[in-house]
Amino acid sequence: MSFPFVPGKKVQVPEIPFKDKVVLPAEHSAMVIVDMQNDFVKPGGKLLVPSAGDTIPQIRQLLDSARKANVHVAYTQDTHFEGDKEWEIWPEHCRIDTPGWQIINELAPQAGDLVCRKSRYDGFYGTWLEHYLSSVWKVEHLVLVGTVSNICVAHTAASAGLRWYHIVVPANGISALTEFDQALTLRQVSSLYAGEVVKSVDDIEFK
Repeated sequence: MSFPFVPGKKVQVPEIPFKDKVVLPAEHSAMVIVDMQNDFVKPGGKLLVPSAGDTIPQIRQLLDSARKANVHVAYTQDTHFEGDKEWEIWPEHCRIDTPGWQIINELAPQAGDLVCRKSRYDGFYGTWLEHYLSSVWKVEHLVLVGTVSNICVAHTAASAGLRWYHIVVPANGISALTEFDQALTLRQVSSLYAGEVVKSVDDIEFK
């Protein structure tokens, strides 16, 4: 049966299979914080996601839990220079060495964390993320949080899934420009990449 697109027709969101609890082995897990930068998160940011600020306490809570369990922590940092073609698609944002490019203070990286500057949506594309996850840290499980859900979170999740990492995404740890985009991300992670989605960071435990 085919499902042709009909303009103006309401689209029903398929059921998202939220897990009640996910327990991960700390030694083989990593937390990846995607693009929590001033331009996306803070008022006045050049490409603000209005709901991104609401995720800060949840991400901070999970980050604290990860650090206590000695889970590896990685950040992606959207990074653009003059003439970047992405500014032909989106307004200028995350220009290197500007305040908007900086990772927000509330989630600032610590010594020993991995910060991957990236030029496209995907956190693996042209970065050293895979090298450290696979070759150095021997990671099998990735917890992804951040913004913008259906773009940078989703593309990073896609690359992780294609590399057979086990992906976990907490719904209250990601943010998008629309509810549809948010639901799309959770649906894609759980269906295409055999990942697991939970409603809250409270539902993730590192052991």
